[in-house]
Amino acid sequence: MAQNQLMIGGITTIDEAFKLFEKKMDRENLAKIKKIRTADALLKIANAASMCDPDSIFVNTGSDEDKQFIRKGALNEGEESVLAMGNHTIHFDLKEEQGRITDRTFYMAEPDEDISSLANRMDRIEAFNDVKSKMTGIMKGKTMLVGFYSRGPVGAVATNPAIEITSSFYVTHSAEMLYRNCFAQFDGEVERLGHFYTNIHSQGKNRAEDLPQARVFMDRHEQTTYSINCTYAGNTLLLKKGNHRFSVDKAVYQNRGQELSEHMFITGINGTGGRVTWFAGAAPSGCGKTTTAMAGNHFVGDDLAQMWIDDKGFIRAINPESGIFGIVEDVNWDGDPKLMELLRNPGTEVIWSNVLIDEKGVPHWTGNGEAIPAKGKNFQGDWYEGMTNGDGKQIPPSHPNARATLVAKSLANYSSEAENPLGVKTSVITYSGRDSDTMPPVWVAKTPEQGVVIGACIVSAATATEVGATGVKRAPWANAPFIPGSLADYMDAQFKFFGNGKLNENGGRPIMAGLNYFLTDGARGGSTSKLLGEKKDVKAWLAWLERRFHGEVDAIDTPIGYIPKYDDLKKIFKDVINKDYSLELYTKQFSLYVDNIVARIDLQRAAYGKEANLPDQLFKVLDTQKESLLSLKSKFGSVIKPEDLI
Repeated sequence: MAQNQLMIGGITTIDEAFKLFEKKMDRENLAKIKKIRTADALLKIANAASMCDPDSIFVNTGSDEDKQFIRKGALNEGEESVLAMGNHTIHFDLKEEQGRITDRTFYMAEPDEDISSLANRMDRIEAFNDVKSKMTGIMKGKTMLVGFYSRGPVGAVATNPAIEITSSFYVTHSAEMLYRNCFAQFDGEVERLGHFYTNIHSQGKNRAEDLPQARVFMDRHEQTTYSINCTYAGNTLLLKKGNHRFSVDKAVYQNRGQELSEHMFITGINGTGGRVTWFAGAAPSGCGKTTTAMAGNHFVGDDLAQMWIDDKGFIRAINPESGIFGIVEDVNWDGDPKLMELLRNPGTEVIWSNVLIDEKGVPHWTGNGEAIPAKGKNFQGDWYEGMTNGDGKQIPPSHPNARATLVAKSLANYSSEAENPLGVKTSVITYSGRDSDTMPPVWVAKTPEQGVVIGACIVSAATATEVGATGVKRAPWANAPFIPGSLADYMDAQFKFFGNGKLNENGGRPIMAGLNYFLTDGARGGSTSKLLGEKKDVKAWLAWLERRFHGEVDAIDTPIGYIPKYDDLKKIFKDVINKDYSLELYTKQFSLYVDNIVARIDLQRAAYGKEANLPDQLFKVLDTQKESLLSLKSKFGSVIKPEDLI
């Protein structure tokens, strides 16, 4: 363990560690920690305790008794409150902290270390001094909770063991629902894989006035995160996005071309003859990942994916998580019936966050398709219909980033393959964002290089998942906030992975596609801002991709890739969602608006042109697409209909 890591607590030996444990632990918890044999893990826990100075330390083994202690602790500490439905609780974050605090999130870096141009950095010495100044004594009067987790099924190639150290019962409760407690297997997994991640968090006094001093630090060298004065799970439960960053590093710098760590759902789609085709797809938070995952017949995950190429040349994928921390805005019976069954009927444990709670203890949220009560309590306190903030804007019933946390096994379409350490054989890769005016609902890359470029060129309207985010911005691979190193290195890893010569030519190379659920009527000659389509249409787009991978549908060749033919979609819409699909709607959705696409290409080329050492493949693909589009424009005009290209 590096000297900098030891600086936070000053403990250098196992004997010193256990002397501290004996002071902070009762007999039962001391017996638990003695079962952990990984010396570096014990030292990290001891140093965190030495710095944070909790009154006591609780070791969570994942037993029923330990889980019940955690649930009661969350209620006793006021971090959660009981709701009307059994096993449902509500957690409210500070109203000023309703998303990731990207402006106060930093990588600890050496002066000459290359950090992503889209991220914040702080010199390591300065960062460690900041950690010590803010976290020394921060847990006085509190219990330090220590848990051991597996980010992925135990035994999988791309699984990553991790430790969660926190003073928050809510954070530990969430970790128990979202990750696999591997207390009994931790030492064996660390020995097998040669590493583990560490996460150290304290919410402090949980006051709005402390938020300017809130920080999230990521130490790539020690694979350790520090979270200070935060409550929102995206800033505190660093098993999630904090450790995802370390996994991106591992894929890019240790296993380049063989492994990927992506911001992707994993789901299986039924095809003809009883086959299941597995999809993985990227989208920025709040842009439809959970909806797409739930649209599948076999749910594995809705947010993160670890992928690798197996010894037979097939891409395998696992979900690092075992639960869902999903945005609930616009979740309703029409678009998300499987999820609504769990949210509205008894039997499932759910932690709600930042929704509206009525006087009867029932949660409500924007877009649920139900009557919203006239008053209740929400993310900013007491609420009533028509209430405005200091700027005169109406306060919505629930925050746009309001969430529900639940265990994935509760889902009706949950697949036991989620716990298969061999992963699922992944055949379709998708990329999407909130694009109101440019790309069609679905298109398929002609080559792996084009597929990588689709991911590199995601553009999305800002969502409520990041504090203060506004407007439309680039969102490369929907993973940019979680790429620690240079974009050039990450992009090179993408080209090497999907262009890997080891991929099996008999079904091992996935098709790579773009998805866009957010195209609007106004962008296609209409007069409204309504979407051109419905939420349930995603099932049709996925079904077409499934059939395309298996060679059962043809496609129209365009400069941006292959798009569906109308007759195929008409049949799929009727078969899959029992919906009539008109030629008029098809033409609106799949016509190429050349000027918009070229403007998007120019934006990407200009932005990437500022990055150093980018792979040439990116610019070759973009230049070829632009040249072909302009050639077609000279023949057909600025709007090219699908029929023009047949």
